Amino acid sequence: MSSPYDPQHAPVGDVGAALMMIDSRLKGIHEGKTGIDPEQQVMVDQFTASMGPEEVDDLLDGACTLIFMFMTWLRKAHEDHDKDVIEYVVPNLVATLRMMPRSIRPEAIPTMAGLVVAAGTGLSPSLWRRQYGDWTEEEMNPLEATTVLLAEQINRITDDPDFATRMITEALSRLEEA
Repeated sequence: MSSPYDPQHAPVGDVGAALMMIDSRLKGIHEGKTGIDPEQQVMVDQFTASMGPEEVDDLLDGACTLIFMFMTWLRKAHEDHDKDVIEYVVPNLVATLRMMPRSIRPEAIPTMAGLVVAAGTGLSPSLWRRQYGDWTEEEMNPLEATTVLLAEQINRITDDPDFATRMITEALSRLEEA
């Protein structure tokens, strides 16, 4: 039976822009910049201020597509070792988000866990989230953090700090060729 939350029904969004933002955060973290770089923040603010409502929705859908793709990869990697991706990814994600109380409000954490569980079970995080109404401002940082944390988990598993970004870039390139 098909679910209305199947990825085939979901908009892909602007994966390229979402990946650019996530890759920028990952590079900053790897360079030891744990705080927000003021110069980078100005660029992000200018970028998002130039967006209309449709472009913002595309960026959010792109971030959800990244979450779906990252969780698909993580699910396959965990299944190769007879492990459940939800059991191993979600508790670590929740614990890490809880350690960021200045940028992640506690009430956003269940939503981020829900996005990851949806993706880990083969559902579209974007469509799953839509059933609860519009995205809120308070969910923007947690969404970004969730996407970064999933990418970083993949990078650590593969022992390659650019693997997650490269995986998505290569998938986008294959799509363009097709």
